[in-house]
Amino acid sequence: MSSHRSLEFLNTEDILCGIGESDIRESEIVITEYPFEPSIAYPTVVVAASDIVCLSVEIGMCKVHVKNDIILVSAEHKETLKQFALRNHIRLIPQSWNWDWLLEPYLDTEFTKANERQVLEQLLENGFTANEVDTIREEVKDQMYVYNFDTMLWDWCSLSLADVLAAMRVKYSKEQFHDFYKRALEIEKRTGNSTTSNGV
Repeated sequence: MSSHRSLEFLNTEDILCGIGESDIRESEIVITEYPFEPSIAYPTVVVAASDIVCLSVEIGMCKVHVKNDIILVSAEHKETLKQFALRNHIRLIPQSWNWDWLLEPYLDTEFTKANERQVLEQLLENGFTANEVDTIREEVKDQMYVYNFDTMLWDWCSLSLADVLAAMRVKYSKEQFHDFYKRALEIEKRTGNSTTSNGV
């Protein structure tokens, strides 16, 4: 039996699944319709402020770090999450760019040799090896082309953790995606010579 799910019968909504809805309240965050089954947020969860380790809200999609998971929240909630963090004494951490860098070759734009060298240097600084970068890209390559071009998304700016999870979610079986999800979060968190970001 093939380990890959055919895309032949999938429509755009299957792969462009979004990240659900978020309601930022006084001391809790309510997540609904979250699409990534390995996550504690799937399909719905109420996350208490006391269970949040830190938040990343600088640029792009916001990330709610809880123990052993990262819950993705739309960038439209950036300012609300900043106030939530202040109100509930939650640490704010810098954004991770690891997946953005890994996925640059699949953007709808030119990826020059100079770009490639610069991105690789940044990934090496975060504890990746050149072989590991190649291996990760080889795993996701075909599916990221399907995600960005076959769906006519044509993103030219940035592909990130949310994008690779959406793409691989329809490629792998449930068990395989659970494994990929765990690895994807480890990749997202990695910084320097550590496998975790900012103590998360």
